[in-house]
Parts: sequence; C-alpha cells; structure tokens
Amino acid sequence: MSTYDVREDPAEGVAAAVSCLRRGALAVFATDTVYGVAADAFSPAAVARLLAAKGRGRDMPVPVLVGSSISISGLADHVTDDARTLVEAFWPGPLTLIVRAAPSLAWDLGETRGTVAIRMPAHPVALAVLAETGPLAVSSANRSGMPAATTSSDALRQLGEDVAVYLDSGSVESGVPSTILDLTGELPRLRRLGALTTEQLRTALPHLEETA
Repeated sequence: MSTYDVREDPAEGVAAAVSCLRRGALAVFATDTVYGVAADAFSPAAVARLLAAKGRGRDMPVPVLVGSSISISGLADHVTDDARTLVEAFWPGPLTLIVRAAPSLAWDLGETRGTVAIRMPAHPVALAVLAETGPLAVSSANRSGMPAATTSSDALRQLGEDVAVYLDSGSVESGVPSTILDLTGELPRLRRLGALTTEQLRTALPHLEETA
C-alpha cells in the first residue's frame, strides 16, 4: 500500500494508480465531489474486491467514471436527446446519469438490471487517471454506511490496506456527492439530490420529474 502526494506533481502518483488498476488492484483518488475508490470496470474480480473493501453488496451496483463526454456513446445502449443535453450542460461535473447499458459490454458491476450509472468528474487527477485507463468502476472511498471521505486520510482510515494506491490531493472542497438522474424511463427522474440542485437541472431539462 502506497500514498502519493499529487498536489504539485501528479505524474508519479498517477502512473502508480494506473499500474495498480491495470493489474486488478484498487486505487483511491479525489474527484470534484468526494474521494473515490476505483477498480477496473471490466474486471469482475476487481469490482468484487471494491465491493468487499466497502462492505457493500451486489444489490448496490458500482457507478462508472469516464474521462471524456463522448465515452457515454460506447457505454449506453442509446444516448437520448435528454442525455446529450445534460452531458453538454453539466459534464464534467457532479451529475451522474443512469442509462441503459450497451448489451455488448463485458462487465459485472453488480445487480444493475441492464443499466449503468455514468459520470465525468471535474478533477484533474481523476481525469489524468481515466485518460490512461478508460472507464473505471468508482464508488465513494468509505465503508458502507460511513461518511464519505473528503481527504485521502479519511479514505485510508476506512479502507486501509484493501487499497493499493492512495493519491492525496488535499481536502475536497465540496464533500457533497453527485446528483443522480435516471434516464431509463419515459421521463428523466431525480434519484438523488446532491451537488446540483433541481433548479440548476431544470435550466437544461424543464420536464424533469421529482423522485418517486
């Protein structure tokens, strides 16, 4: 287990995180909301390792982070007009979109029922890692039921040696998780209110429905 301070020169830490993720181990890095724990999205063993580290069941599937807004086209079965509008308005940023997953994807993120939750974070270190790895399965870097980590030290205290590499970007200013919108139904539906408010979302999507 290694920790790298990536506040001034992230190159060594990013390379170490990319290397460990490629071999199926876990890495922790900051996003624009909270710290996340990441695994190779296309390695069922790595995703299982992530769920075990968090003490989280398969009934709570792991979201996917991407390094480019165009990545949604390869992960979603169909990119709707609403999805394109939201991506253009709020990515990179604290908005997670639940879409129907492309049936050709060879991954196991948990009991997704054919869906996937996707986000592009607005954090330079996260984007640097994603640029090298491609899509990653990423969940908040904390034990299930515990407060989300806003520093790498918070994550280390909760996840310990279950994670191979920790990237320290200092304190995450937001500390508020992303807002989640479900685009799998006839109308977009708010599933979790987070860093983006309903009012902000409705500037781009006036027909947004509240949570059921």
